[in-house]
Amino acid sequence: MKLNINFIVHSDDDETLLAPTAEANFSGIVRGNKTFGTILGLLEEGKSRDEIVAALKERFNAEDGVIEDDVDTILEKLRSIGAIDD
Repeated sequence: MKLNINFIVHSDDDETLLAPTAEANFSGIVRGNKTFGTILGLLEEGKSRDEIVAALKERFNAEDGVIEDDVDTILEKLRSIGAIDD
């Protein structure tokens, strides 16, 4: 799984923005937090869903299932705008 090359990621201290290029079939800006930025960074590296979940579990302390649900929700939304190449 990989972030589509027609999307650009910009992160600052507390916020991450995902913006389409002119070649993308999506117009708008997706805003997210640091966790969203981490997921996008892992997608840029071509990590799988399970690798993303494992990386987040190493960084964050959360109840069972929370990270998995959050990752699945984000991946689904990114797929819906064409930001992920499977």
